[in-house]
Amino acid sequence: MIGSRGARSGKVRAARITDLAALGELSRMCQADGSDARSLGLPVSGQPIGMFSLFRLPLAAFRPHDLLYVYEDGGRVAGLVRVEREGWRDEWTIVELDAVGLAVAGDVRFRLVQQALREGQRRGAARFHVACADASGNVELFMQAGFARYGEEIVCYRPPGPMPEPWTEARAAEAGIRPARPIDATALMNLYQAATPVPVQRLEAFRIADWERQGANWRVPRSSLAPILRFADLEGFVLEAPGDARLDGFIQLGIAREDQPHYLRALVRPEVDADALVDFGLGVIAARTGRAGGGEKADHGVIAPVRTYESPIDRQLEDAGFGDIARVTLLIKETLVRVAEPALVPAGVR
Repeated sequence: MIGSRGARSGKVRAARITDLAALGELSRMCQADGSDARSLGLPVSGQPIGMFSLFRLPLAAFRPHDLLYVYEDGGRVAGLVRVEREGWRDEWTIVELDAVGLAVAGDVRFRLVQQALREGQRRGAARFHVACADASGNVELFMQAGFARYGEEIVCYRPPGPMPEPWTEARAAEAGIRPARPIDATALMNLYQAATPVPVQRLEAFRIADWERQGANWRVPRSSLAPILRFADLEGFVLEAPGDARLDGFIQLGIAREDQPHYLRALVRPEVDADALVDFGLGVIAARTGRAGGGEKADHGVIAPVRTYESPIDRQLEDAGFGDIARVTLLIKETLVRVAEPALVPAGVR
């Protein structure tokens, strides 16, 4: 079992601004192949889309309500846990968990997770989320800490290269694609429920109000790569069903402002083909970045997460030039106690 026996000599404390240089180096080391370190393994290692480039630690990345704890041993920072807090939903997401030293890395990371959980419970967090590679004891560590695995995500990547031409307004209108609006919240919720298994719906517990938030605060649908959206300009588009008031698809685009891949997340009904939405989304990215027709402007490709139950979107992304580069496990820990809602029941006769 994972415990704190091997890490008793050190202590967990809140990070200070003077730790930033050490934390940046620790984060970089933990993503290097062959190092005696452990991390969440999100999403891949190596250039040009290494973990360090996606989840690096500039001051601008932190919001006042985010948390960063470090493990210090003998005056040296040997571990870190970084947590993003979604204030409007009282949900916390562990986005980075690093430690060095194979002999004690598991114990160090367990202590850091416990610190984050204690702090979250003290501040009234409703749920804790984490996504990680099923390696280096990641899943076992979180399950020992009370997390439950509820799904897997395939991370797809389209390398830099020529992009599809942007769609004209007339072509998009003919296909039923338009920008998402707050008034689409109910229809988006219905789309999500049609594309998502009921047990996952219960755990993620989205509300209609969550789909009304657009722009920088639009973090639904949830994905393992949501943290990189802080470094992107978000846009959402919907696919209207022909002759119907419902929505058949939704695509979320994150146009990167930093040296990282652009982001694409598609959600469609099981019977709907996502090819048009994906091609449209790539065209939007090309238009926003000057990549239409294979321009010379440097970029880092496009990254797209897909839940395993959302197949065949992964195959449709493959047709658009994407390839699978990683598979991650999604875990959740609830702190609230579920109770049955009041309901009318048949009266008994005695």
